[in-house]
Amino acid sequence: MDLHQYIASIKAKLNASSIISSIEIVDERVLFDRGYFRARLTLSNEDFLEIAESFMAQNDQVATLDYRYQWMDSTKQILRKRWDSVKHFPDLPNFPHHVHIGSESNVEPGQSRSILELIEHVENEFSRDE
Repeated sequence: MDLHQYIASIKAKLNASSIISSIEIVDERVLFDRGYFRARLTLSNEDFLEIAESFMAQNDQVATLDYRYQWMDSTKQILRKRWDSVKHFPDLPNFPHHVHIGSESNVEPGQSRSILELIEHVENEFSRDE
């Protein structure tokens, strides 16, 4: 898969997801072997989800380099979860991958995930809550 195909697959996933009610693409770019995608989503329960991922082409595959996915309530005041790869918790397992749950100070180990994997994860969380 090349980077343009990867961005197309992200857009297709966002458009097909039953938990997403609106999509605002903030930025998308491909430069040589690297790409970036950022969007703001309104979820079906009115929550807000901002997604941003940097990625690169590697052996006909796409590899996630850095990411930040922030899920907030509809007022954008209450953090539900934020997954990111910022290198500021070196003592956590799976450094630099971590997730903030419910507040900035509640940080747990995370795992690298692409936008495609994140949307599946959030869809699964929605189905558990139903």
